[in-house]
Amino acid sequence: MIVRGATRCCLRLRPTLARPTSRFSPQSCRRYSMPSGPMPTVNPTSSAGMLAPFVNELDKIAPSFKISGSQIHIIQSPIDFYETLKARIRTAKERIFLSTLYIGKSEKELIATIEDALRANPELKLSILTDALRGTREAPEPSCASLLAPLVTEFGSDRVEIRMYHTPNLTGLRKKHIPKRINEGWGLQHMKLYGVDDEIILSGANLSNDYFTNRQDRYHLFSSSEVTNYFWDLYQGVMSLSFLVQPAKDEPSGFRLHWPSTNTAPNPLERSTEFISKATPFIHNLIAPKEKSEKGSLPSGDTTVYMLGQLSQLMKPDTSTELPVMTHILKTLAAPEYTGSSWTFTAGYFNPAPSLTNLLLSTASQDNVVITASPYANGFYKSKGVSGLLPDAYTLLARRFLRTIKERKQDSAVVLKEWRRGTVNEPGGWTYHAKGLWITLPNEKDPSISIIGSSNYTKRSYSHDLEAGALIVTQDPGLKKRLGDEQKWLQEYASPVTLDDFAKTERRVGLKVRIAMWIVSVVGGAL
Repeated sequence: MIVRGATRCCLRLRPTLARPTSRFSPQSCRRYSMPSGPMPTVNPTSSAGMLAPFVNELDKIAPSFKISGSQIHIIQSPIDFYETLKARIRTAKERIFLSTLYIGKSEKELIATIEDALRANPELKLSILTDALRGTREAPEPSCASLLAPLVTEFGSDRVEIRMYHTPNLTGLRKKHIPKRINEGWGLQHMKLYGVDDEIILSGANLSNDYFTNRQDRYHLFSSSEVTNYFWDLYQGVMSLSFLVQPAKDEPSGFRLHWPSTNTAPNPLERSTEFISKATPFIHNLIAPKEKSEKGSLPSGDTTVYMLGQLSQLMKPDTSTELPVMTHILKTLAAPEYTGSSWTFTAGYFNPAPSLTNLLLSTASQDNVVITASPYANGFYKSKGVSGLLPDAYTLLARRFLRTIKERKQDSAVVLKEWRRGTVNEPGGWTYHAKGLWITLPNEKDPSISIIGSSNYTKRSYSHDLEAGALIVTQDPGLKKRLGDEQKWLQEYASPVTLDDFAKTERRVGLKVRIAMWIVSVVGGAL
């Protein structure tokens, strides 16, 4: 297990599994509620004044760090993401920690890069967290788990630790009888955290060939020990609530899943209620806002990064931070002072939680854009079985969204765009998986606010999956321009669609769409 030492700059790494501890005091744990009363007035001539109503309440919802905008690098393409990740791994000095839904079972080059780094540096430690359902789906045939287990064999459990999180929502007869392709709908480890030493990439991308070549996502590299160490703490917390992957020559699959007695909670497959009971205060402490010290000067920086965690299935009551942050931002944007602002919202699988749809359409902003995948850029396009119905389901949801816009007479304020670059599974065809939010304040050219992370912003994201991300609030002109460029290049292959487009024969959905809609409600948006 990889554990952090007394200081952020020097990592103390030891072979035994250590139970992670929170950096946050119990006194800092409190459930956030939206403030009542009128919104604070803002100074329309000051960028800081326009941002103040956002950040004043955000500090009560989520922990944050002040950094320089120059510490955030925005990566544009899947290939650049892959090359950046490999480059960081090759030069890693102390730790590599990767949290993803899954690593593609054929990702030999990525594994070879990791192996080379471990061989070159005996002090380097590796930790990987994936989802148990997705990571073992193909077993005993080759799977994510069988790909990773040999790393433990070669480098030892003192240097390599592989964990797989299993939802407490799928146990007993339900787990036994529900098909593997569908059972993931009961909850997944969905955080995408790619940390190397004191840098981390936040993304929505998984670690497989399509995400490295022709599946467009978003990727932000944070060169900040504070941001990286925060997510390292959260990562360790989920690790201590996950199964340990052990090599097993006597098993047909080549591995076994073991629940260490040192874990924070009991086995979720055996004692799911107690698992959640133990996990609730533990995770709550990790994601609650940190008390600000009254002594000394406040950290300097032109950019504040708020740490977002949506881990609803682990907490009763749920004190996750992403949905409250989104809610606060959009409610604040509805104030008359923000007339003239604009937002861009994107989700590859267009199925936003109803509360978010209402909030987006209730803002005072103008010239707003929603970007989603065209059916021809949907990862489920022409896939086998019932999942092939999913593009039709998302088509219906998009059409309903346009109808809502029309009913509210907001046709001139909101544009829906579909992203398409060729056709899935054809030469040159790409899929679209990006998600996020950008907000540009009145009288400004580029966004000052953006959200990056793993969440698909669906009802499921806010109830079943483990999500992590960050809210960026910046006054740095360079970072604002980079955020503006990002939202522009994501629209290079996006075209507006109208209700008339959905009325065309090829866009009509058949009777099977009801089945597809049910699939979306259960498993949609999980990739």
